[in-house]
Amino acid sequence: MPSRKRAGRTVDLSTSGLELWVGIVGAELMFFASVGILLFGLDDLLFDLIWLMSPSKRKAADALAGVLPGVIAVFVPAWDEACALPAMLRRTLAAWDGEDFRIYVGCYPNDPSTILAISDLVARDRRLRLVIGSDDGPTTKGANLNHLWNALGEDERAEGMRFSAIVLHDAEDHVHPEELSLYRAHLSRCSMVQIPVVPFVSAGAQWVGGHYADEFAEAHAKELTVRTRLGVPIPSAGVGCAMTRRALSLVAIDRGGEPFRTDSLTEDYELGMIFGAYGLPTAFVDSVGSDGSLIASRGSFPGRIDSAVRQKARWIAGIAFDGWDHIGWPGSRIPNGSRGGGWIARWMLWRDRRPPLAALVLLAAYLGSVVTLAGLAGQAILGWRAPAIGESLRLLVFMGAILLLWRLGMRIHFSARWYGWRQGVLAVPRAFVSNLVAILAARRALVIYWHMLRSGRVVWDKTDHRETESMVEAMYVQRRRPG
Repeated sequence: MPSRKRAGRTVDLSTSGLELWVGIVGAELMFFASVGILLFGLDDLLFDLIWLMSPSKRKAADALAGVLPGVIAVFVPAWDEACALPAMLRRTLAAWDGEDFRIYVGCYPNDPSTILAISDLVARDRRLRLVIGSDDGPTTKGANLNHLWNALGEDERAEGMRFSAIVLHDAEDHVHPEELSLYRAHLSRCSMVQIPVVPFVSAGAQWVGGHYADEFAEAHAKELTVRTRLGVPIPSAGVGCAMTRRALSLVAIDRGGEPFRTDSLTEDYELGMIFGAYGLPTAFVDSVGSDGSLIASRGSFPGRIDSAVRQKARWIAGIAFDGWDHIGWPGSRIPNGSRGGGWIARWMLWRDRRPPLAALVLLAAYLGSVVTLAGLAGQAILGWRAPAIGESLRLLVFMGAILLLWRLGMRIHFSARWYGWRQGVLAVPRAFVSNLVAILAARRALVIYWHMLRSGRVVWDKTDHRETESMVEAMYVQRRRPG
């Protein structure tokens, strides 16, 4: 077989094509990834600088005085939640003992296990209202919530009263005892209030489950805080969220009587954006209770890679793809909206919708790294020429590396702030898990959206919830003084 000598080595000419391919593909992938990382990094850096220049302090519980009177309704949609829902209801009823509220639980006629699991609780406590929809499940979460909204209206007419606010929670949530007091205080001047969502870090799911802790710690301690300061709409997380009855009625009137979209995978996110488009004030509230603990909604998140990919794919498909169809850009869907417009609001929407593009950049970065390593191995073993790296690419890689280090530093800070320094350190290797989940979820989200467009059908692809005793609550910093 023909061969040629290079630098004292004999190289098989049959590998020359591979050498050329590796060199070209590696350089192109690294260039694309470097440009993407630089642009995303600068975007994040600007956001971080806004956060650093306008620090905020948590308010103590004694600063919260109940202002909004009346009964508060709590909506808990449920499908196949027999394992988690009874414990959640018991915890909530005990935590909010003495408060004026009613929990509406939405079930399906073809889910007898969930109905039977909570039937005894419903029969014994008048604060619980079981609502069984007319359609078999799973429908969409929005459809389930609309059944609860209709049941609330029926109760108001029958009892001659009117609820003051609606709170959203999921079937596995751990509520804070002073959560309703916080809502009453802030809903007097806001139409919607979102409190922090704090994932548990399970002893058996340090990596996959733990990456949710890192992401929520940064998103809710920084992202939503900055949005509140800038006066742009706050997306609802679907849990730990309260809105006034009047504001939700306004949305219901505009949507033909039902406030929640039934053709959306992220109806909660869209609702917060719609409030902003109407000019209704929304706010993220970071407060501590009388014992110094963070007033937050806590819960478990998937600990397996497949479950995490499914959940995040639903979020990406709902926000980045389907949400774009439903909401558009500020002013494009609601003719007279609004104070939710402007370039800042567009910037926030861009940040919400960039995950698919970010996943593509991450994939290019990892593939480029693999191809580059293959080129170095070929250089050492087969005598290939060292891949030529231009000054522009060197500069891009260097700047991207600096921004990535900054990004990791911010992630460490926020994770340590909520969970302690051990979890803060683990946030660095967990960043790889986060990237892997993001790449796989973006691919799945694209497939979900394609099927939605072709079939016109949206199904509640919910996360399985299980009560477990292995949750390491000690990892969550319970006592956090104001400041």
